[in-house]
Amino acid sequence: AANPAHAIAFLAAHPVLGFLVLGAVFLALTGGEALYADMGHFGRRPIRIAWFGLVMPALLLNYFGQGAFVLANPEGVKSPLYLMLPPWAVLPMVALATAATVIASQAVISGAFSMTRQAIQLGYIPRLQILHTSTRAIGQIYVPFVNWALFVAVVLLVVGFRNSGNLANAYGIAVAATMVIECLLAMVVARRLWKWSPLATWGFIGSMLVVDLFFFASNAAKFLSGGWFPLLIGAALFTLLVTWRRGRALLGRRLAEQGVPLEPFLESLALDPPLRVPGTAIFMTGSTAAVPSAFLHNLKHNKVMHERVMFLTVATRDVPFVPRRERVEVQRLGEGFWRIEAAYGFKEQPDVQEILEICGRQNGLPFDAMDTSFFLSRETIVCAGERPGMATWRDRLFAWMSRNSTRVTDFFNIPINRVVELG
Repeated sequence: AANPAHAIAFLAAHPVLGFLVLGAVFLALTGGEALYADMGHFGRRPIRIAWFGLVMPALLLNYFGQGAFVLANPEGVKSPLYLMLPPWAVLPMVALATAATVIASQAVISGAFSMTRQAIQLGYIPRLQILHTSTRAIGQIYVPFVNWALFVAVVLLVVGFRNSGNLANAYGIAVAATMVIECLLAMVVARRLWKWSPLATWGFIGSMLVVDLFFFASNAAKFLSGGWFPLLIGAALFTLLVTWRRGRALLGRRLAEQGVPLEPFLESLALDPPLRVPGTAIFMTGSTAAVPSAFLHNLKHNKVMHERVMFLTVATRDVPFVPRRERVEVQRLGEGFWRIEAAYGFKEQPDVQEILEICGRQNGLPFDAMDTSFFLSRETIVCAGERPGMATWRDRLFAWMSRNSTRVTDFFNIPINRVVELG
């Protein structure tokens, strides 16, 4: 049964039927992605031991048993797993299958949480509330919005599809498409990061891509019977991702056009300094070269400046983690002005209080929490439709996403009783 020669012979003798059967055979592979969704929580070694020591042998024995049962009882092809059980074992098996489904879904949900946080850090979706559920493992998080969105989607999916056959069609095409995308991404990583030769990349990963493309093509035949749903969801999510990314880029360009260069502005302040008041003011800014708009608003309306003024920029690098010794860079600009640049990896959660602690410990720049105020710029996105950029509907979508993003104070762990918003 494990000899691939039989499968090759079947495909050669019945090419059309064999091609369609691939879509059903592929369902035997699904579930592997649930196992690997836990890679970030357990590491490679436990997963390898679990797969080769327990899961794969158990799956082989299970499918061998079902195959033998169908050969002896052809009418049992309708549901071989349950029909080959004695009557007393059916309900316990349903309970076991339900428990296995819950465990597998938990792995996928945890993976969705991790991917969501990384997408936020890389600037592809708005800020969302992220709750850390462990003090020891950074990857154990909970994202309420994603959890409830999945819940609503699953309920609507079950109610709309009504039977497991259509759900299997949707699931098969979703996993097949995912494997094709993963092979393409792996080829990019192999070429750009691992520096593989084109021959090695196409020979090793390309061979897997060919197999995945055959599986995807076979599952594509089920497009009208449920396969359209995951493709629709994927297209919708992709639209949200690229709209947010493009919108943030356009917003940054607009702010840069209206911005004031930092160095000349500080020189002008030195010639005609405003009244300075005791305390420390920290201005959050996305650009290290321009004056934060909150700083300009504060001077305009309050006409005062603190004794110590810090311009804080938090950036996300294209690496999972940033070493703690490289977390913060401090530059003195003179006349009580400082520039602080903090870097985090896309698997880390920015924390302003941690940044201030590092400044005090490593850079000799202590902060008194009760004597420090945070000034934030509040951006109100308006869909004008007068300048080139995105389509009007995408402008409105970006404005809606911006309005519903989590507050900066929550995302960066800023003491909310020390915050002033201007803009």
